[in-house]
Amino acid sequence: MHALQYEITLPADYDMGIIRTRVATKGHLLDDFPGLGLKAYLIREREAGSPVNQYAPFYLWNAPEGMNAFLWGAGFQGLVDDFGRPEVQHWTGLAYEEGPSSGALPRAAVRLRRPVPDGVRPADAVGAALAETHRIAALPGVAATALAMDPRHWELVHFTLRERPEPGAAGEAYEVLHLSSPEAGRLRRGRQW
Repeated sequence: MHALQYEITLPADYDMGIIRTRVATKGHLLDDFPGLGLKAYLIREREAGSPVNQYAPFYLWNAPEGMNAFLWGAGFQGLVDDFGRPEVQHWTGLAYEEGPSSGALPRAAVRLRRPVPDGVRPADAVGAALAETHRIAALPGVAATALAMDPRHWELVHFTLRERPEPGAAGEAYEVLHLSSPEAGRLRRGRQW
């Protein structure tokens, strides 16, 4: 499993209705994309309390071939043509779990990024993060949660899809506009090694 996200931060006075329309008209185009476990079409809005207006889709890929086909294909090139080439963040998948609301359509997501401090053994940090992933997966309202690591920067990321927003949750909160999940059933549950 591979996790991927890019963030397109937009001006403070940007009409986020443009992004909503874009997702409403184009979101379905990845509903059957080979190799894609899931794509959550995410936004944050200043008028809803976010520090920024942002379009920030998050992906979980079953196979690198699917991720590569997307990045070098027409869909991503259309985004580049419209907004410029974003920095694409990616992480190696460590765990994926479905929660008690796995059958519900998620309307909210939370991403929590944490560096692995110097002096902490990577295996110890991952072990603690795996325990946290299991705890999160059992919470009411959770549809799914994933844990991934960027070993270049030694950063862990927890990504959680929720049935509805969780006020006060640690991390960046997003609204889910659409969920493409053509191969979600093929995302391997549990630890990825």
